[in-house]
Formats: sequence, C-alpha cells, structure tokens
Amino acid sequence: MELLFVCYPKCTTCQKAKRWLLENGIAIQERNIKEQNPSKEELAQWQLASGLPMRKFFNTSGLLYREQQLSKKLPGMSEEEQLELLSTDGMLVKRPIVTDGKIVLVGFREKEWEEALLK
Repeated sequence: MELLFVCYPKCTTCQKAKRWLLENGIAIQERNIKEQNPSKEELAQWQLASGLPMRKFFNTSGLLYREQQLSKKLPGMSEEEQLELLSTDGMLVKRPIVTDGKIVLVGFREKEWEEALLK
C-alpha cells in the first residue's frame, strides 16, 4: 500500500509523521503542501472520506489563520466557502494528511494512525 503523504517538509510534526510511516514500512508518495496545494475537489473528497467537519482541515495554529482572523470568520462561512478558502493556500490546511483514497487522516496522532494503518 502506498499512501499520499501531504506535508510541509519544515514542519516538525510532519517530519515526525514521515519518520513513523517509514519506520513502520509504509510506502509514501510525498507531496509538499506549500508547492502543490490540495485542490477544492481533493479537499471535498478527503473531508467526505474522513467524516471530519470542515473546520478540522484548517491549520488553526498557523500564522495565516491568525492573520486572517479565521476563528471569527469560519462560523459564518458555508462549507463551500471554507473549501474555496482552503484551496487558495496550503499553509491554511492542517497537516500532515495521509490518504489511500479511502482512509484519510488529518494531523499526526500516533495511536489513531496505528489503528488505521497497521491493522
């Protein structure tokens, strides 16, 4: 199984997640989220497959999120508007994201990844 690993290489959480994947023998296709931002369509598919609310796809600790005061704006935005916004800049998107098309994991939580990827 090869997973798409969407990350920001300078992010320490992404580095930790990548190390975990490789240590567990999981093949990955790495994609830099800053250079190749997920499209609106990809984000919509990932959100649907993950079952997570759209707000979980936002990098709430990111500089861009805080600069744009999105914590105040998101509650008044439709899901479509949120998707549109997320697709404009990879730095708004929570990372890492791993997916095989069916499984979608957002953010690195080792226990959750173990359960989903090492069964």
